[in-house]
Order: sequence, then C-alpha cells, then structure tokens
Amino acid sequence: MSRRSAFDVPVATYRLQLHRGFTFDHARAILPYLSRLGISHLYCSPFLKARAGSTHGYDVVDYQAINPELGGEPGFARFSAALADYGLGLILDFVPNHMGVGKADNRWWLDVLEWGEASAYSAYFDIDWTPHRRDLEHKLLVPVLGKNYGESLIAGEIQLRFDAALGQFDFWYYEHRLPLSPRDYPTVLEPLKTRPLLEGPIARLEDVLLAGGDPRGLHAYAPALKRALVQAAREPAVKRAIDAAALRWQGHAGDIPSFVPEHQLLQRQAYRLAYWRTASDEINYRRFFDIDNLAGMRMERITVFRDTHELVGRLLAEGRLQGLRIDHVDGLADPQQYCRRLNAFAATIAPRNSDGRRLRPYVLVEKILADEERLPANWPVAGTTGYDYLAAVNGLFIDRAGLARLQRHWRRFTGHSMELAEEIHQCRNLVIDRYLSSELTYLVNWLVDIAEADWFTRDFTRKRLRDALIEIVSAFGVYRTYVTERGASEVDRREIGKAVEAARRRWAGTDVEILDFIRSILTLEIAKANTGHYARKTRAILRFIARFQQYTGAIAAKAVEDTLFYRYVPLASANEVGAAPERPAISIAEFHQKMSARAAAWSFAMSATATHDTKRGEDMRARLDVLSEMPEEWARRVARWHIYNRAHRTNLAGVPAPSRHDEYLLYQSIVGTWPMHPGALLRSDELRRDYLERLKTYALKCAREAKMTTSWTAPDPAYEQALGDFIDRIFAAPQENPFIQSVLRFLTSVRRLGVYNGLAQLVLKATSPGVPDFYQGTEFWDLSMVDPDNRRPVDFGARSHIADQLDLGAAIAHWRDGWLKLWLMRRLLALRNRRADLFRDGSYEPLRVEGAGEDRLVAYQRRRDGDALIVIVLRLLAGEIRVDRSEFWSGAAFLEGTRICGAPSGAWVDELSGARIESCARGVVAAKALSMLPVAVYTAA
Repeated sequence: MSRRSAFDVPVATYRLQLHRGFTFDHARAILPYLSRLGISHLYCSPFLKARAGSTHGYDVVDYQAINPELGGEPGFARFSAALADYGLGLILDFVPNHMGVGKADNRWWLDVLEWGEASAYSAYFDIDWTPHRRDLEHKLLVPVLGKNYGESLIAGEIQLRFDAALGQFDFWYYEHRLPLSPRDYPTVLEPLKTRPLLEGPIARLEDVLLAGGDPRGLHAYAPALKRALVQAAREPAVKRAIDAAALRWQGHAGDIPSFVPEHQLLQRQAYRLAYWRTASDEINYRRFFDIDNLAGMRMERITVFRDTHELVGRLLAEGRLQGLRIDHVDGLADPQQYCRRLNAFAATIAPRNSDGRRLRPYVLVEKILADEERLPANWPVAGTTGYDYLAAVNGLFIDRAGLARLQRHWRRFTGHSMELAEEIHQCRNLVIDRYLSSELTYLVNWLVDIAEADWFTRDFTRKRLRDALIEIVSAFGVYRTYVTERGASEVDRREIGKAVEAARRRWAGTDVEILDFIRSILTLEIAKANTGHYARKTRAILRFIARFQQYTGAIAAKAVEDTLFYRYVPLASANEVGAAPERPAISIAEFHQKMSARAAAWSFAMSATATHDTKRGEDMRARLDVLSEMPEEWARRVARWHIYNRAHRTNLAGVPAPSRHDEYLLYQSIVGTWPMHPGALLRSDELRRDYLERLKTYALKCAREAKMTTSWTAPDPAYEQALGDFIDRIFAAPQENPFIQSVLRFLTSVRRLGVYNGLAQLVLKATSPGVPDFYQGTEFWDLSMVDPDNRRPVDFGARSHIADQLDLGAAIAHWRDGWLKLWLMRRLLALRNRRADLFRDGSYEPLRVEGAGEDRLVAYQRRRDGDALIVIVLRLLAGEIRVDRSEFWSGAAFLEGTRICGAPSGAWVDELSGARIESCARGVVAAKALSMLPVAVYTAA
C-alpha cells in the first residue's frame, strides 16, 4: 500500500491544550465553532492519566487510564460522541518515551521501588542496575531530597508510615511514597508477632524468607500478607500498635545516633535516596533530558509496547481515535522499530472504511530535522509534526543581508564576540558537564568495558575515552543517528564520520586512534574489522550505541533549543524549534525547493507555525522578522533605549543588572509582544500590570535558560530581582516615559509589516503541501511568548461570535483585533474542504516572477487533474510600500512591471478578495493581482 493511500489524511487540525481548567466538556462545547471554521480533526495534548495538576499532560503516570482531571472515561465518552456528531476526527499526542515518576501515583514505578530488579516492571524503565558505583549496584538512585541525605534524615523528613487501606509500609518524604520491601516487614512488625491477628501471617512470611527469600515466593505471599494487615488494622488497638511499630524507627531531633536504625532500614531497600542535585552526576535511570521526575521507558521491549498501547489500541479499534502524534520519537532506542510496530499494530485493529479497507491512523512523529537532514523514508508514518515546515516558512521572511548586520550590531552592543559554531560547541559542553553528566558516565563505563575486552584497545584510559566521547557528542550536526543490529545507513555513517572528524580537529594528543575506535563501534564497522571482539561484546556494543544515540538527541535539544537560542539573540525570531541557527534565512528559490521535495515525499506531514513548544507566538515571530529589514534603524533605537533606561539598572558589585544581553533580548520581546492596540497598555493599569507580569516571567525564563547570569539549578536571587525591577521601572509613568513613546513610534511601521508577514505565513501554511495545524487561539493575532505564556486561556466565545458575522469589510476595519486573520483562516479552510483532493494530492509548481519584485513575491500553483489554484504572497516589504494608518493596504504599486509567469491562460478569481485577473502568455500582472490584499489565492473563474 502506498503512503498516499495508507492514511486517513486530515483537511486541517486544531491543537487543544487539555488540563483540569479545560476538560473534555470544555472542548466539547467549542466543537460547533471548530466545525464551522473548517477544521477536520482535533489534535489534543496527552489525555491519558497524568500527574495531578499537570498543565500539559506529558507526565503520564498510567497508560491504561484516561485522565480523571479531564473528565475520565465518562467525560471522554461525551466528548467522543460529540466529535462523531460533528464529523470531526481526533488525534492524540502520545508519549512513549517517558513516564512521570516520583511522588505516589505511578504504580509501575512504585512496584520497582518496592521490589527492585525483582519487580515485574523493572525492565519497563531504562534503569542500569549494575552501575560502576558499588553502592548503587542493584539499587535505583532516587534524587528527590531537598538537601543532602544526612540533613534530611536527622530533620525527621523521612518517615516510615503504615497505610491501613493498603496494608503496607512506606517511607514518605513529603509527597513522595517510597515503599518498604516486604522482606523487612517482620523486622518492623517484631513487637506484634504474638498478636493473634498477626501471628500467623508474620510467621508465614518468616517461613518464606527462611526458605531462601526467593523473590517469586515473596511476591506470591506479599498480597496475602497485606490483606491480613488490612484486616487486622480494622481493630483500633491493632492499628495503634502497628502505627507505634512504624514510629519506633523514627529518630529524635538532636540525637543523631537515634536515626541509625532508620538509616539501616533505608539501606536495605532497592533504592537509595539522594539530594536532587546529585542527579546530574550519578543518576542511573535515563531521564527525559535532565528532568528527574520523567523516567525513560524501554519501548523496544514488546511487553512494554503492549501494556503502554492497550488503551490507545482500544480507542483506535473503536473508531474514537483517528491519529497519533508521537512525542519525542528520538528518545526511543529504535524509532524505526517502534514506528513499524505501531503501524503493524494499528493495521490489525483499525476499523474499516466504506469500501472495506482498513485505513491506518494518521501517525506523525515529533522529529527535529537539521538543515539538510531528511526524515528516514522507511518509517511508516505520514511525516513530522511540522517544525521543519516552520523553519522554512519563517526563514522566508528574514532578510539575509539584514540579519548579518543585526549580528554585528548585537555583538557591538552586548560586547559578546561569540561566533556561532564555537558557541554551539560550548553550549554542548556546558550541558554535558552540568546537566547530563551522569548519562555520559554510563556511556563511559560501557565503553571502557568494551575496550578492555580486546588486546588492542585495553590501554585506552577511562579519562581519554571520556574526553573522546565529549568531543564527538559536542560535534554532532544532527540530533541522532539510527544504527541498530540491522546496520548503519550511508547517512548514519556520514554523520558519524563528520562528528569524528570535527572531534579530531579539536583533539589534543597523539592517541587519535581512540576516535577511530569509537567510530568503528558507532558505525558497527567493528563487526568487520574485529569479528572476534564484536562477537564477544555484541550485546554491550548494541546497548552502547542505542544509549549514545538517545544521548546525542538530548544534548542537542538542551544545548541548542534550551541554551543557545537564549544566548545568541541578534534576531530572536530566528531562534525557533527546528530552525538552523547557522542559516535561518532562506531565499524564495530555496523555499520552492523545500516545498517541492515535501510534495514529493511527505505531502501528508503537518505544517505548523505555532505549537505548545515554540519559543514565540507565530505573529510575534512574524513581527520580529521585520527587524532584519531595518537593522540600522533597530540598532539606533536600541542604543537610544539603553541611554533612556540607564538610571533603572541596578549595580551589583560594580556590574550593571540586567546585562546588556538580557536588555537587548528584552527590547525585542517588548517590540514583538506589544498589543495591536498600542494605547491599551497606557490607558489601563490592569492590562499593564498583567503584561508586565507576563514579561517578567518570560525575561526570567530567558535568563535562566541562557545560563550566563543565572540558571534553573543555580539561581542568582539578586540578579533576578534586579531584572524584574528594571522591567517595572522602564514602564513607570508611561504617558511621559521617553522610552515608551519611542517604542510606540517605532511600532507604527513594524506592527503593520509584521501583520503582512503573518497573513502571508497563514496563506502559505494553508496552501503548501502538508496538513495545516492551528494552535489554539491563533485565529486572532498570536503575540504570545514561550510556555506557559502560550497556554493562557482562550476566549473561544469571542472567536465564535465574530466568525459568524464576518465579511471582508468588517475584517479589514477590525484588523487590529485579529478579525482579518480569522476571516482569512476561515476562507482558506473552506477552500481546502471544497478541494480536499487538490490539496492532498496536487502538485507543487513554482511560478516564475519577472521584474523588480522578483525577490519580494512568492508565487506557485497547485494542480491535480485539471483543477488548479495560484498562490501569491509578498515578503520583505520594508522600504517598498507606504504604511498608511488610515488604510490597511494601499496596493502593491512597487510591483508595477512585475509579472508572474507560468500559470495557465484564462480568467482567475481571488478566493479571498473576489478580485479578477487574466493570465496570458506574458503572465499575470502582479500589481493587479495584489491590489486589494497583500495575499491572494486565485482559482479558475
């Protein structure tokens, strides 16, 4: 079955963020609006059971239950029925890479804590039970303590308690449940051995332990013992005695020796409690990046796949779920195997359509592609979630020459001489050293084991192997490779080779053969070069390769997306998930090339311009792109604002706060997020207070992510206070504030040009190859900042009311309110629904532009079986048009003499404005085609 015929492809998707403040019933209430808007599928954030209070759902604690905070199974049933009533499909954001752990809500994790390696779920999580450290052998490091272990212990913060409802003992550290091993129940219950209700159960447990303590026997008896304890605890006197038996393990404040018994009891458990800061160096389970309470899953194991997909499979089989968005696919040990397994699983359970065929669910993978990287063609998926598309469409609106000048201005203003390639390398090293060092340690341990097993590599020292790994990881140009026992592809070998050669250029010393040894492992060339060694260490080598590939992806994300993008900010809008930091701007020809390739290979992939993870709202980004067209004016403004606000900075030990770097990024953030109605913040104290709180939260997050003046792990309270104070001060007395007045004057043209960019971006997304996705609320202007700002409540009532009464005249009159964007979106979606076949299977053909506007005008046609449309949008308009306050669009006179060539001859009508044009052998007159709006979509009249 071809990729084109395999999937039930949406017309358009709409992303909803579900949480306890926006449940299934809330989502059900907006379905009539989304249906009228032209959406075909809702695309929901994870709705399997997550940690209580989760605002995002990515901390799943139970794959086999629907989140009760969203309405549980009853709420989902109502939601599902309503979706069917409106003919809407449903796509679930599914999280196979990790689960939420810690606290007291993940029964699989709690079972591992209770039974250790003997747990039925010990192999579900990616845990190294035989680490290099002897004190962690056969133990799980649990870094949940707020201070070092000794201080937490003698402060009485770790307490043994009896749960009468479950009949079990647990250590508790605040909200964290840490089960006591049943092996230790006789010790704890020693004072109750002669109690009639407990004498038999305890004696039976002791018999099991005396028989050798076989885990299977202990497992078999533990439930009966706990039931006996539940029964016995119903007697108040017994319950008091059991509680007293647990309490006797608690030490006394000020008496350190009194805590020795509790410590010894803790030492016998399958886990080792630790200060949370130890995780970066010593943790022995794979995490989601550096988040300790998200533990990696071993999804490559068939039992894990089966148990985690049980509920999802039922929803697919029942026709209540039509698609899956696979979160962080690069975190899996073998993404290709997972996708194939998921495809095969879905193929056997998917309901049949009207002609009797089973249509596989629409499956997308969240995959970040490097600039020239391609999604592996042998993955049976519809494509990516669209960050590659976002990078392409945003790059179209960045002026390459202007960006170069902005980079020079930024270096001059901040005093940073950083070069991008070197800064990326330093960011990677920083993340390796401070945040993901423990994962590197395990890689080194396994590599040492592999090296020591061969005569020719046994002399490679641990330190040099570690140094080599750091250099290779730091040089990786892609998130990861996909080498498995099936072998290494030519693409994999090329990327590994490039990283090793880059590491070689930095290598200090004569032992470069270490680098070649590691390359031979990563590419599996060792299987040919040293057959005997490979045969002896096959399992260890494949384990090392799998974890190495998972590690490079984590380093890339943490170093580039979550560090570099907050450090290197000449143009903040260029720093987006999926963007190539080295070359974010692209030409019209490059855009056409990318879209043509997309149409040929991944025409069903998602096209996104805003997601829950993007660093900036789509229209904030479109507005900031304008700065690349006016770099000199921007530099003058920043220099002036720096002078205006010098009195508002704080002196911290002779150093001004905020730093020039943070100040520069702050000015971009203000320009990018200032509301469309400029005077609103000046007139309303309430609106201004809300805006300042959002801005301060964002500025603090940016500073911590940059890790230069403060950070999440080592915050600087004085600096952070100074940063917040600075924001308050520069907005004081806004009516007379020269800084604010200068910002408003600057925004006059930037705001309108950003709107033109935003409209062009919307038209491109709705008409390019792929399935357009709309993030919640972005029907109006999206000037949001990074999460949690982009997860604020959406006023769907206002959008629904306005959508039903809009015409073009009203939309233009209220363009500042976002009505024009909503009107345009609705028109485009109506067109996609009417001509779904054209958009799903139609060709993408660039149209030639001749004349003065050839570098300003993007034009292409989509064609299928005689059906066609022409898309025309503008870019880089600063200096080309007059921004008139009284008229939204005064035409494209600067395009006089410019023609669009290659479209079929005949009459065409604009689906947006109703304008009519004629195409002939000489082409289409561009100025006429864009006389009413800065964007157009023409179909045959």
